[in-house]
Amino acid sequence: MKKIEIQKLAKIMQKLRDPNFGCPWDTRQSYKTILPYTIEEVYEVADAIEREDFSDLKDELGDLLFQVVFYAQLAAEDGYFDLSEVVEGICDKLTRRHPHVFGNKVYADENAVHQAWEKQKHLERQDKNNQQQASLLDDIPLVLPELKRAQKIQKRVAKQGFDWPDISQVWEKLEEEVIEVKQAAESGDQSHLKEELGDLIFVCVNLARHYQVDADMALREANQKFEKRFRKVEELAGGAISDFDLEKLEEFWQAAKKETGQKIKS
Repeated sequence: MKKIEIQKLAKIMQKLRDPNFGCPWDTRQSYKTILPYTIEEVYEVADAIEREDFSDLKDELGDLLFQVVFYAQLAAEDGYFDLSEVVEGICDKLTRRHPHVFGNKVYADENAVHQAWEKQKHLERQDKNNQQQASLLDDIPLVLPELKRAQKIQKRVAKQGFDWPDISQVWEKLEEEVIEVKQAAESGDQSHLKEELGDLIFVCVNLARHYQVDADMALREANQKFEKRFRKVEELAGGAISDFDLEKLEEFWQAAKKETGQKIKS
């Protein structure tokens, strides 16, 4: 494997940002203006992984790495930190959080490893926030997509024992929330209905977590499945679906399910 130092990329970034000889577009950018591109690159990495296109994945990871180098260059120009400090920081963090790998610490099992990991992260949060009682939830980003944020919140507190001990209780809570959604809908109170629907979705995420299913991935696959079937419905209709009544559309839908594969009844 050919060795290419990351500093080569850093030097390219420096040249692109040179105020006199750099690229006009790159020199105009800021942390906020490149943020949308960073988010887009993350999704493109995820897409390449889902398609199992490893040639594309290599390219997308390069694009994502460029984003990291871009932020580090901006920070260096502002006197905050540079790329070497970013690399050193993550190296220190990984070493610190894996004393059983880089030290002599011995844990009884994987669960003990996870407990120690969370304890160390909590100590780091306290140090970062200069608080004696930092919350477990302090560093969960508000900008995360809400489904992912719900998963992260639940996973974080569950690791510290704040969780249903039996999955049957999650099912009971789900049934309870369904009833409350129906009652809120019947009341005509839109604000209350929104609140109860939020509670229902939150419990659905909890149920997925208990079954070790990533709720975000499950929803993504459900979206993809629906899209695939709906495109087939449009193909069978041969025109605008508004030209057909619901009974005929249901016929198309059932045919689409058979043609595209039907793993789950809907």
